[in-house]
This record gives sequence, C-alpha cells and structure tokens, in this order.
Amino acid sequence: MGMGDCINHWEKSLPSMSILSHSSSIFSSSKPYLSKPNQFNIFGNFTKCKAKRNFSSLNLHSWQSQISHCGKSGIRCVRSEQVVSTSGTTATKSGDVNRASKLGKRTDLKKILILGAGPIVIGQACEFDYSGTQACKALKEEGYEVVLINSNPATIMTDPDLADRTYITPMTPELVEQVLEKERPDALLPTMGGQTALNLAVALAESGALDKYGIELIGAKLEAIKKAEDRNLFKQAMENIGIKTPPSGIATTLDECIAISNEIGEFPLIIRPAYTLGGTGGGIAYNKEEFQAICKAGLAASLTSQVLIEKSLLGWKEYELEVMRDLADNVVIICSIENIDPMGVHTGDSITVAPAQTLTDKEYQRLRDYSIAIIREIGVECGGSNVQFAVNPEDGEVMVIEMNPRVSRSSALASKATGFPIAKMAAKLSVGYSLDQIPNDITKKTPASFEPSIDYVVTKIPRFAFEKFPGSQPILTTQMKSVGEAMAVGRTFQESFQKAVRSLECGYDGWCCAQVKELDWDWDQLKYSLRVPNPDRIQAIYAAMKKGMKVDNIHELTYIDKWFLMQLKELVDMEQFLLACSLSDLTMDDLFEIKRRGFSDKQIAFTTKSTENEVRFKRLSLGVAPAYKRVDTCAAEFEADTPYMYSSYDFECESVPTQRKKVLILGGGPNRIGQGIEFDYCCCHTSFALQKAGYETIMVNSNPETVSTDYDTSDRLYFEPLTVEDVLNIIDLERPDGIIVQFGGQTPLKLALPIQKYLDEHKLVSASGVGYVSIWGTSPDSIDAAEDRERFNAILKELMIEQPKGGIARSETDALTIAADIGYPVVVRPSYVLGGRAMEIVYSDDRLITYLENAVQVDPEQPVLIDKYLSDAIEIDVDALADSHGNCGNWWDNGAH
Repeated sequence: MGMGDCINHWEKSLPSMSILSHSSSIFSSSKPYLSKPNQFNIFGNFTKCKAKRNFSSLNLHSWQSQISHCGKSGIRCVRSEQVVSTSGTTATKSGDVNRASKLGKRTDLKKILILGAGPIVIGQACEFDYSGTQACKALKEEGYEVVLINSNPATIMTDPDLADRTYITPMTPELVEQVLEKERPDALLPTMGGQTALNLAVALAESGALDKYGIELIGAKLEAIKKAEDRNLFKQAMENIGIKTPPSGIATTLDECIAISNEIGEFPLIIRPAYTLGGTGGGIAYNKEEFQAICKAGLAASLTSQVLIEKSLLGWKEYELEVMRDLADNVVIICSIENIDPMGVHTGDSITVAPAQTLTDKEYQRLRDYSIAIIREIGVECGGSNVQFAVNPEDGEVMVIEMNPRVSRSSALASKATGFPIAKMAAKLSVGYSLDQIPNDITKKTPASFEPSIDYVVTKIPRFAFEKFPGSQPILTTQMKSVGEAMAVGRTFQESFQKAVRSLECGYDGWCCAQVKELDWDWDQLKYSLRVPNPDRIQAIYAAMKKGMKVDNIHELTYIDKWFLMQLKELVDMEQFLLACSLSDLTMDDLFEIKRRGFSDKQIAFTTKSTENEVRFKRLSLGVAPAYKRVDTCAAEFEADTPYMYSSYDFECESVPTQRKKVLILGGGPNRIGQGIEFDYCCCHTSFALQKAGYETIMVNSNPETVSTDYDTSDRLYFEPLTVEDVLNIIDLERPDGIIVQFGGQTPLKLALPIQKYLDEHKLVSASGVGYVSIWGTSPDSIDAAEDRERFNAILKELMIEQPKGGIARSETDALTIAADIGYPVVVRPSYVLGGRAMEIVYSDDRLITYLENAVQVDPEQPVLIDKYLSDAIEIDVDALADSHGNCGNWWDNGAH
C-alpha cells in the first residue's frame, strides 16, 4: 500500500548499490554510513527489488541513469547525467550540480512575515490554522522573528505567544501594506494561508509594495504563483512539458465564453475561475442557460476576471498527489490520494482514500513522474504543492486538471494520513534547508527525504450542512459545498470506510446495518440519487445493493470504480450473514472477522436484535478487543517515536500506555455550522494547560483539519471516531485519571452520560494508581440538566426565573396543542444541539407538522421545547467561570447575539 519503498540503510548483511549523482545527495555527507559527498549506499537485494521504485524513492526517477557492474562485490553504479522530460527530450542540469552542499538555514533573513487565511469559509477552513501554526512554530524554532497577519481571532495561530507579533486586521492589500511599512520584514511567506494569502501576495508584488520595502517572497515566487493560478499560463506550461490538459479555452468576457463553448461544441462543460478557492464561481453547465449563468458568476468571482472553460471529463477517475521540492531540486511524493467519486465532484466534497487503491504501479509511476515534472516546470522552488489528475478508466489516458502551489486542504489530510508534517517541512525548506537536512519527527531516525510509506488505509468523508439551508439544492459539482470532514484509519479500506462514516456524527453507526430513508424509495428515486452526485449517494448505493441491484449497474450510474463497489458489496453480504445469526451464534473468529471489516457494536446489535452493551460484553468475554497501531511514515520499517495511534482488530498492540498521571481530552469531531475551530482552540489550550500542570495529555479526535490532531499538540493522539464504543475502548486501555468532555462542543457532551454510567458500573482504577477513572469538570448530571429542555425548564421554575411561555412536546399532538395555547409564532428547540441545529421559528400548524416530520424525531425519549417567539426582545449572552468550591465570576458580557 505504500506510496514509495522505504529503504533500510543499516541492513549491513545485504548486498548494496552505490549511487553516484550529479544531483544533490539525499543524505548529509557527515553521516557515518556515507563514504564521501554525493555518494550513498542502498542496501537491498538488487535482483529482487523493483529498481524504478527504489530509485524513485530517492528522487532519481527523472534522471537518465547508466548502470554498470562493479566487480564481484555486487555493487552497481548509477550515474545521473541528464534530466528526462515527459516528452522524451533531455536537458542538461547546469548550475544545479552539488547544490545540496551549499544549502542550509539562511542567515541573511532575520524577520519573516506569515500571511494567514482570514475568516473560515467553505473551501478554506481550519486546515490553514493548522498549517499556519506549524509554520510559526517551525520558523521560531530556527530563531527567526515571526510576524503574523490574520483576521480570525478564533485560531491557535493568533495566540499572543505563538508569533512574536500578531496583527488581527482585515486581509486587504492596503492594510497589509501598512503592516509591511511598520515591520519591514526581510521575507514574506504566502503559502500557508490558502488562496487568501496567495492572492494578497500577488497584489502586493504587482503594486510594488514588496519591492518598495525590500521584501522577498519565499516558499513560492510570484512567477510560480501566476503560472499555477493563471489558467492560460498553466495550460501553456503543461504544453511545454508534453502533459495533456482537457480541451479548453480561456475567457475574460461572456462573449468569449460563448465563443469557446461553440468551439468545443458539446455540453456538459466545466467552468473554472482563476485565483479562487474551493471552485468558487465555477460549476458544470449542461445547457446554454446554465452555462451563461455560471460564466457570469465565475468572471465576477475571479481575481483577474478570467475563467477556464473545458470539455467535461465526467466519469474519469480523479487522483491527487502531494509533492515537496527543496532548493537543491530534490523532490518527494508525500501521498497519493484517490477520489472515490469520479470527476465532476470537487475534491473537497468527494470521499477520498489514501494511498490510491486502484492504480497499477505503472500508472502510479506515471502520475509520480508527471507531478515532479509539473512542480519543476511551474517553478515552485521549495515547499509543498498539490497536483490533481484525471485518468480515463477505459484506456488509462491521463490529463492534469490543476495544481496548487501552496499547502492546501489535501496537504492537511496527507499530513495526518502519513504523519509527515507538510506545512512544517515547507516552512523549513523556504528558509534554505534541503530535505535531507530535516529529521523525521515520527521516527527520529530518518530524514524528510524518505518518502512516506504506509501499511494502512485512510478514508476521508466530507460533512455537509444542506439542512441549514432548506432552499438549496443538495447537488455536488465542481464548486465545494461541504463544511467539514472526518478521517479514519484502518488496516483495510472496509474498516477505515466504516469508521469514517460513524466519525461523521450524522446518525449512522457505520455504512450499513441501518434503516436508511433510501430503502423506502422507488427505483426512479434511487437511480436519480445514484446518477446525480449528492451528499447521500453512498447511502443510495447501500439501498440499491440491499434491493438487489448489481455492481455493474451501479457502476454505470455512478462511474465509481468497481473495486470500491465490490468492497461495499462485501459489507452488505456480511450484513446478510449477521441478519441470519443471533448474538449467541457468533464465535470469536466470527467477531474478529466482522470487526476487521469495520462493523461497530451498534451495527452488530441492530442485525442480531440485541443491545450495544450485550455485544460489547460478548466480544470482550471472547477476547475480541482492538489493538492500537502507530502511524510511523515508513510501514513499520523503523520504530515510531511519536505515539500517534489508530485502532484495528489486529493481534499486536503498539500503544504502550504509561503509568503517569494523565487526562483524556475528547475533541469536537468534524467541523459543522455551530461547532468549528473555536472548540478545537479550547481543546488545544486544555492540553497545553494540563501539560504545564504535569499531566500526560491524550487527545481523541477524528478531524484531519485541526491543530488538536497534530501529533505534537498532546503527548498521545488517538485518531478515532468519537462514539461511546471507540472512546470506552481507549479508556479501558489508557485508564486515565480524568476525562474532559466540556471543551469539544456538543459531540463529547453527548458522550458524558454513557461514559459516566460505564465508569459507575466498572470502577476502573487509573493507570497511575491514584484513584478511579472519572470525568473532570462539569459533572455529566449537570451537563444533562443544562442540555435537556425539560430538566432545564424545571430548574428555572424552581429558581423562579421567568421564561417565555411554552411547554414540552412528546408527540405531534402535544406540539399542536402547545402551539395553539401560546399562539404563533413559536420557537421549536430539540435537546442536545448546537448552533441552532434543527431549531426553527414556526408560524402555522402546517409548518409545524412539516417541521416535526422532517427536522426532528419527536417521541417520549426525545421531547422538544416549544415556546413563544419574543420578536421584540434582544438576546444577551453571559459567560462565567466557576471553581469546585462554588465561587463564580462573570467573565464577559457578549451583548446581543
């Protein structure tokens, strides 16, 4: 499954190869296992290994090599003479010879300014807080004075002690120039703040502000940014190196758009604006009316009023490669990512898998070679880039779609998937280091020039919020619409996929074994949902398989690769096996096989007509418990020094819990409207504060975009779903002194009561031996009293505090009676929700009935509060802090909501 082979340089017993290169050496010549500069040894069985894979791992894929025998010692010599372009021509590498010996930390730079990403928007979320935070820490670690500009105060990167000086100011060229005039930095790093930072850098460079104050762009030069972001320049660059792009044209006016569409001659057409994020302003047009509307929006959204109009590649497979390059021209591939959804869906809205599952080695090597040729042609001298490809499943034809000359959403995903901190490495490369000079934080033994190789599968699934916008169409196109994402890690695709589904926190305990609404649809509805990309298409596939539709037919409607569909079909078959069993029928071997396919205890309970607790007791009594494996960047070739874990039903557990005093912190899961970066900020500061107090901190979260899931934010990281089952498994293993649930938003609050019930029943002694495992902070009972509408109303009445007239409804009849009594308009509020989720102001009986049928499930176990809407009132928030002795202080009057 690895994306490149790790090569053991210390296995002395095997025959070796010596590689002499005109390029920079991969390792520093001071290392004891090197005989002299520009020479290094590869130990391995040369006759059995795939030479191309080994050479490409060491960045020699693009050199025309001559191999000669060197006597009976088994040593073979590879001398790199020329660069080979993809078009088959060669070009001598002049000026780059032995550049590595001259590289190292730049001493001419003293002060570096980093541009942040500004406010959270769709397509640009907390992944740039993660990358910006890494960059600030990396540059300060090197002794540079760091100045940060960002307008989002709800971020870790704007903490006062992270950068030397932080400016929370609007991200406009005029205001940023004022900061440049005051600070006079030596360099500006624009590649950590998404599209906002890149666009600002371009504007500042073109206005002459950077030249005026003598500021150097590092990480990506102006020419490289323009070449990657300007659709016309990028297309010309690809033609220069012989890599195909879809038939297309560039337009700056609506008339030009229409002329290009006539030239291409058929719909659908893809519209991609230049210099925008998340496909803003773009889309897929199926007719002339849609085409003109999207083109108008795209021209308006583009920084340069430029759109690319290209022939549709709908149905082609889509891949992404994360690439890094240093100033010595060493290039490594960090991660390959495969989109399960075919072309036509924005990568941020697609389910993705790493490493790529359906590429042959030959196809992967071709994409790899193309990626490295592209980063060189565009001119990204150092740092990370993301390259997106389309591959025709019929004949293997490859076309490049676009490239991002900066860290991106996919960079954050690739970092968490591999353990390779792309933003940190990019920051260090930008100040002169080469890849071989930067150590790998995970292994502590290998340099960053070792391409990550992983022996597990990572699945990312986006989370949408169409329910917040009832009038919007839940159709996915090339413009990104998701508001967050969840990531899961497993030993197989099936395991990681099911874990990712339950990590989404959308009411599913896994992919199958559920009563999904799609099961009640007729064939026309089902086929439409399969054919048209939408957030629930994966559930439509489940319903179609349950109803007997063949994999070939589903493939014809969705264009999803048959390999993935066959994997899903096996899960449906496993469900059928479970439906024919009772819980008592299942053996230890059965349960191991079921759990290895990612099935949760709740799914097993659903199919065997038992309870989650009964399933848990059964499997634990049979010794069926998860083992925790470490993310190590090298497929277990070297021991991982950093405890970054995921669960799998394997036999060897690599977690090795300590007996220190420790605290388990539950994170917030995937971003959504109402629960986002601010809760990750709280979790991070909880970890920092407890570490200062002497505790070992353990973070549990499933969000790849966040700082909390960085491997060095806490002492130990578990990348796991935030469900009762998964959290209890970690509690059983770690036995922390305390568990903190109050800083991750609504997600951990919902877990408080079941966790407390488990702790009350089992009386677990903490690993430190100090006492029993317990929930710290606000008690679960107090949390429930505040979150449960009925209990909270009772408390207000007991305290004689006025509240709007209303009542608790446990049925539709209750609701209509209460609404008639208090009069419309009314506000309807369920319990345990955040950000107003499923709350609504209702003006009539008809609307109330519709709301109760579609927005919430109302029953005796899930009552809703209905109260009078106070149209002439303002809302005041008061934040307070209280200690364990009952002392309380007013922290802040927030004013009108």
